[in-house]
Amino acid sequence: MTPCSVLCSVEVTQWEIVICVEGISEYFLIPTLEKALTEFPFKILNFHSDNGSEYINYQVANLLERLIVKQTKSRSRHSNDNGLAETKNKIIRKWNGYSYIPKKFAGAINQWYESHFHTYLNFHRQCAYPTTYTDNKGKQKKKYETYLTPYEKFKTLENWTQCLAPGRTQKELDDISLALSDNEFAKQMNEAKQQIWKAINHH
Repeated sequence: MTPCSVLCSVEVTQWEIVICVEGISEYFLIPTLEKALTEFPFKILNFHSDNGSEYINYQVANLLERLIVKQTKSRSRHSNDNGLAETKNKIIRKWNGYSYIPKKFAGAINQWYESHFHTYLNFHRQCAYPTTYTDNKGKQKKKYETYLTPYEKFKTLENWTQCLAPGRTQKELDDISLALSDNEFAKQMNEAKQQIWKAINHH
């Protein structure tokens, strides 16, 4: 069985937290989802999911209620309802490939996600952000002219420090961002990844 990655994207900042689970069911998803929500450095107000039973159930509802987070869901056969998350799926394939991964390696992959991948995605990898232009006829057109990391985008928001989750500080996030250059961190991340894939390939 192949581990499944849960992707949490934020529409404004494109912040991503990716977590690997051994199977798609509430048994694996509940602790995974709870951990993912606490890894975001800002307060979570709403959780938007697809219609899968692993997301739409009493256990997830109770978890979100405890965390005071609203939940909305996508409509069936309307992939555009979760368009941003769908576009981010290719990142998982780019870094993990398409080959079969035994479920026993889910823990090792998660360790790499937490120690390297999340930092790379949110502090060292630039994303494109659209600017909307309206012509004389009222027709709107988006152009992708702004490229920032999710953290850089987060800092452009008005009063952004007031959105930080309890216990998180600007200094903490700045230290993570400035500890290594983008290229230095990418090299370090790749070296850590190779160790995991050596074990998977050996298996």
